[in-house]
Amino acid sequence: MGILVLGIGNLLLSDEAVGVRLVEALTQRFDIPAGVEVLDGGTAGLELMEAMANRDHLIVADAVLTGQSPGSVAVLRDKEIPAMFSRKVSPHQLGLCDVLMALQLTGEFPRQLTLVGVVPESLAPGIGLTATVTQAMEPALEHIVLALQASGVTLKPREEHHV
Repeated sequence: MGILVLGIGNLLLSDEAVGVRLVEALTQRFDIPAGVEVLDGGTAGLELMEAMANRDHLIVADAVLTGQSPGSVAVLRDKEIPAMFSRKVSPHQLGLCDVLMALQLTGEFPRQLTLVGVVPESLAPGIGLTATVTQAMEPALEHIVLALQASGVTLKPREEHHV
């Protein structure tokens, strides 16, 4: 069922939006080839189960609490991920953990799972990322591109994007 890059986050809670902002940046800067789907999952939980089921590779971008300093980028793979969710950043992570467990029970768990997480500086109500997390966008985006490359997908930058 191909590859899904899923951004999760709440746009109303400052840095909590980082996952959604990362998938936006990915689609703005790169041509997304056939076989790769990019989805803004917002704060959805079990509604995402069908989209996540039976993927060759599921790449999730989200805000995560790892104990590292704000703006740190964490990349977790496969079995490391469910353990991470014992520390929730936000209510939607419960949903993500539930979906992953449900997919395991139904035998539809992704063949490969990568989480690209950014440690938030602020989860206060407000629209827009803090400067700390904005600086983490580029390295986090590179990790998403690398995760895609690991699955044999090379992204081509869009012509009109100038740095």
